Amino acid sequence: MDRRTFLSAAVVGAAAGSIPVWAASRNIKALAFDGIALFDPRPVFAMVEQFFPGKGATLVSAWRTRQFEYTWLRTLTGTYVDFMQITDEALAFAADAEKISIGADQRKQLLAGFLNLKAWPDVVPMLKNLKNRGLGLAPLTDFSLPMLEAGIKNSELAGVFDHLLSTDLVRAYKPDPRSYQMGLDAFGLRREEIGFVAFGGWDAAGAKTFGYPTVWVNRLAAPAERLGVTPDAVASTFDALPQFLGI
Repeated sequence: MDRRTFLSAAVVGAAAGSIPVWAASRNIKALAFDGIALFDPRPVFAMVEQFFPGKGATLVSAWRTRQFEYTWLRTLTGTYVDFMQITDEALAFAADAEKISIGADQRKQLLAGFLNLKAWPDVVPMLKNLKNRGLGLAPLTDFSLPMLEAGIKNSELAGVFDHLLSTDLVRAYKPDPRSYQMGLDAFGLRREEIGFVAFGGWDAAGAKTFGYPTVWVNRLAAPAERLGVTPDAVASTFDALPQFLGI
């Protein structure tokens, strides 16, 4: 995985480090978070390289790509299965595509890694800060409920979230509007009152299209998606969230 230097907090189309004026006036009352914006998957990918030296990056790329392609295909075809099954099937496909033989024990360890995820270093203190300020908080993610519960336990985040919004609840993966609708139904707020924190550029575009004020926490300095829509802000870490919120 390419770990390039993180981006400085910046608003799309504005000077680096600046924050839009609307943040202080929109009265965002709750934040919803993508699962990987909260929980760091890098230990799983490091395990891939450990198992298959010199082949890890290629296998991870194929695995991650197929993971999300399967979520979209299963939503389109109405054949929903939970994200752990998606992850298992995507791994099997990627291994076949790269002609890599994965042993049963290796496969078990790689899948278990998604139940051992911990929060990125900046997440826990920021979430507790926002909780103390009265913000409603919830993951809104493709992760299964057991994955969410495990990540929360691993990261000592018990009691921080008001809701756990897994696509399991609506059986439609992001960016299907049914997935983003979970935030409105859970918080009972208007779209403009719920900020969305994305990890992937495609998810930022989906949330913004749905109508959420959206910040893309672009931890890996990925290029912007060409989808005709841009998030309200782009940042490198959660440290930018108070400015995004205008608090």
